[in-house]
Amino acid sequence: MIKDVLKLLLEGEAVRTEAMASVLGVSEAEIEDALAKLEEEKTLLGWRPVIHPMAIAENEVRALIEVSIIPEREGGFNRIAERIARFDQVVTCYLMSGGYDLLVVARGKNLLSVATFVSEKLATLDPVQSTATRFMLRCYKRDGFMIGTEPEQQEKLAVSP
Repeated sequence: MIKDVLKLLLEGEAVRTEAMASVLGVSEAEIEDALAKLEEEKTLLGWRPVIHPMAIAENEVRALIEVSIIPEREGGFNRIAERIARFDQVVTCYLMSGGYDLLVVARGKNLLSVATFVSEKLATLDPVQSTATRFMLRCYKRDGFMIGTEPEQQEKLAVSP
């Protein structure tokens, strides 16, 4: 039951508990119990719609920041990654494999505010060895949704390139 509810949430539009119960052939109370359990287990962390970026933040700037850090003897990467993730400017923070350690998505009012965050707060942390910042210019697809095209133009390719 829990996996079915989670699958509906991940694959579908915003679905009411009544509609979920109808699709799965169970009672609405069972759906509410499953959702409560998902929240209790920290599987379902929140509800977030996918919104066109220009609709709410036309002057917001986002950047991808590659961060190389020195892992700590006892905590590895976790302590510094969690410290970086707590900054208000940080939207997302991933531990990565490859040429750098953390991928940080940051946002700000303009290029200068993001650059100031990187140079004054992020790069000055002792474990941080280097940063490389790339500003996001335009979004074409977000969380599986095409951005900036009409729904009828969002057809899938007949053959993958």
